[in-house]
Amino acid sequence: MAAPVYSKGEVLLAFLVFSGGQGAKRRPVLVVHDFGDADLLVVPITSQRARVGTDLVLSDWKSAGLKLPSTVRTEKLATIEKSCVARRLGTLLPEDFTRVTETLATVFKQILERSE
Repeated sequence: MAAPVYSKGEVLLAFLVFSGGQGAKRRPVLVVHDFGDADLLVVPITSQRARVGTDLVLSDWKSAGLKLPSTVRTEKLATIEKSCVARRLGTLLPEDFTRVTETLATVFKQILERSE
């Protein structure tokens, strides 16, 4: 069976493993890139307030299929297996996804400048 295909900007409910490797929890994530294989590049979405400048509060979280006002944590990029996806929730508005991609570009620029 072929792996499902996800689009940039889709919001999914996925099982995310805790960074310590002990346990997992279903969390909303935003698709940044579908590699065309069994993996997805995602960023987590939380109902917690923004904590750093690169956390983005969604302007239209309801259209994205979320139950609460939500924040995208762009600094927490993760690669997950598509088998971890429980279901699709919705899609970000183009304006919100543009803000995410612009912030991701800033995050990568900062990372690369620090490594020089």
